Amino acid sequence: MDAVLVAHGLNISFEIVVLALVSLGLAITLGLLGVLNLAHGEFVMIGAFSAFFVQTQGWPFLTAIPVAMLACAMIGWPVERYLIRPLYARPFDAILATWGLSLLLREVVEFFFGRGFNSVAQPVTGTVSILGADYPAYQLVVMGVAVVLIGAIVLWFLRSLTGRRIRAMVDNPDLARSVGIPTDKLASRTFVSGLCLAGLSGALLAPIVAVHPGMGIDYVLKSFFVLVVGGLGNILGLVVGSGVIGGAEAAVSAYLDRTAGYSFVLVLSLLFLWRRPNGLVAR
Repeated sequence: MDAVLVAHGLNISFEIVVLALVSLGLAITLGLLGVLNLAHGEFVMIGAFSAFFVQTQGWPFLTAIPVAMLACAMIGWPVERYLIRPLYARPFDAILATWGLSLLLREVVEFFFGRGFNSVAQPVTGTVSILGADYPAYQLVVMGVAVVLIGAIVLWFLRSLTGRRIRAMVDNPDLARSVGIPTDKLASRTFVSGLCLAGLSGALLAPIVAVHPGMGIDYVLKSFFVLVVGGLGNILGLVVGSGVIGGAEAAVSAYLDRTAGYSFVLVLSLLFLWRRPNGLVAR
């Protein structure tokens, strides 16, 4: 098999899997709670800067994952309690509030780390030969971790008692509350979990992207594109949306350039909003 085609296939697979991982947190807050969190990308950015902070302290890279999730949880809990919770029934106000939150988080990170670009050393170096194509080993590790993590979360959501309670809360919150399900605590934990997943994805991606305060904008837009194309409310929509957006961007970027790839998925998302607003896999 042609090594160039294998390399293109691996790049497309990487884009799809990583996009699904990054979008998972937004899918939780938007698909389950109805909150379009425009600060989602900033929590990815916080995860990336957590990895950069860990590196500056000389700690092992693996400590970046708990540090990123802890940082996102410490910020996310008061945000949900005092900013988002009063706005669950006012989605447009929640959009404005999270937009303001994204600006605030960006300014705070700029204050502590500056506006410059930073890099994080890859914990796994070298390449792996796959069907004649040499591919970075760390990107294969990220793909494997992402697939396992998404699969574990889906299995937990479908099989666990908490997952059933979340589905009951989403389907009928008043009925769920009447049978004793603590919907406020459940919504809070669900929201914070989505933010922690964003931080985790940022920590994993930090060694292969430029870490800077404005990096979150691109991720929140792409995550939104995934949900627009795939549809809300089920994991199949997330996978389909990631496949369409990630695959299309990677393919167009490989044959033209990244600007053309991004422009293509933007136009594609606008067409879906116009012609098929429920996405390919509607709930």
